[in-house]
Amino acid sequence: MEGQEHQSAEPIDAASGAGIYDDDGVIRAGYLAHIGAAIADRDTLALKSDVSELHQSELGDLLEALLPEQRRALVHLMGEDFDFSALTEVDEKIRMDIVDNLPNAQIAQAVQALDSDDAVYILEDLEIEDQDEILAQLPFTERIRLRRALDYPEETAGRRMQTEFVAVPPFWTVGQTIDYMREDQNLPDRFSQIFVIDPTFKLLGAVDLDQILRTRRTTKIEDMMHETRHAIPATMDQEEAAREFEQYDLLSAAVVDENERLVGVLTIDDVVDVIQQEAEEDLLRMGGVGDEELSDTVLDTSRSRVPWLLINLATAFLSASVISQFGATIEQMVALAALMPIVASLGGNAGTQTMTVTVRALATKDLDIYNAGRVIRREVMVGLLNGVIIAVMLGLIAGAWFHNPDLGIVIASAMVITMLAAALGGILIPLLLDRYGADPAISSSIFTTMVTDVIGFLSFLGLATWWLGLG
Repeated sequence: MEGQEHQSAEPIDAASGAGIYDDDGVIRAGYLAHIGAAIADRDTLALKSDVSELHQSELGDLLEALLPEQRRALVHLMGEDFDFSALTEVDEKIRMDIVDNLPNAQIAQAVQALDSDDAVYILEDLEIEDQDEILAQLPFTERIRLRRALDYPEETAGRRMQTEFVAVPPFWTVGQTIDYMREDQNLPDRFSQIFVIDPTFKLLGAVDLDQILRTRRTTKIEDMMHETRHAIPATMDQEEAAREFEQYDLLSAAVVDENERLVGVLTIDDVVDVIQQEAEEDLLRMGGVGDEELSDTVLDTSRSRVPWLLINLATAFLSASVISQFGATIEQMVALAALMPIVASLGGNAGTQTMTVTVRALATKDLDIYNAGRVIRREVMVGLLNGVIIAVMLGLIAGAWFHNPDLGIVIASAMVITMLAAALGGILIPLLLDRYGADPAISSSIFTTMVTDVIGFLSFLGLATWWLGLG
């Protein structure tokens, strides 16, 4: 991207967003060069014309594609026309790089134009002193709402909720409610439910907008409201809240405090973000890379990966110690050394297959105490069946390769044992970790690999020593 300001700036229909992506969904090089040239020339008019109408997700993609100094310049040149909701679409490193280079007064002004959930998303990563300074510059009501959301623990429904909602008393009529929604300028831009509360803000029920539109103006709200059976506690983990949406097909849900008072609303767009975030976290943790992001520095990336590599090093020494016990056996038949990686590789892959299915089932609550026994039996039978299939093929190949049928029998037998161990390890290790409060997504892969390696080498070399009379 260096030197892109010298490239020709082609006209782009940025307002529609249609012209910024190529057929693969990547921002077009021409558009990126066009924006880069405008930034280099400090052409504010061109930037506002081409960028201000982008959707927040498109602007987020643009920010991630620019160089750090370019994105900072873009935010500065756009001024009040920069859509700060785009910062919810970029990773934390980029968001903090932009926010840290802005005065708190500008952030405070921008936050006032955002929905409360987006404002909290931006504020939550700032230092407490910066949060306090920004909040102090907001109107009292807005400051209280944001502070209340920020006081809830991270990754809870209270942090993800939107504090703007529509709530009416039960004695109002449909006509009063409609007039209120038409006249009040402080209501959220989009909503699908109207909540019913008592004078203490205790949640009584809810009314869907389609019911309002189909009911006579004289009908009282209390006569048509339905009980909110799926109100979400503000302290509920965001993943549990997302599961409520999935199970009951919700579009929005009331968020209540410990006294069942209405404090916010969780909407489906927030939940989609949560589902994606949690899925990414599980995937990264299974790979032992923590909360790594593409914009992380080399040092940060290394720091997040090294701890699990060190744990893996320790388990690898355990496997090596098993091999060292059969040094004499390996010296007498070099073919064993050539075949050991096959046993370890197949066993490790089989264990990873079972472990991945198990961790995902635990995360979605599909695997519990009631069906664990049946699932364990199924995985054992799958491991046995796959073990037999692979063992027959591997035994025939190894026997023919080294002209030693007995060696084929040994590795085939070891393969069956290893596949059974992989099946048991792949399901029991995540279950045990989950039972004792550890995150199975983080730890399972290392320990499952350790089990399959140890059992695989022990069975293969042990059987070779006994069956072939080596050692």
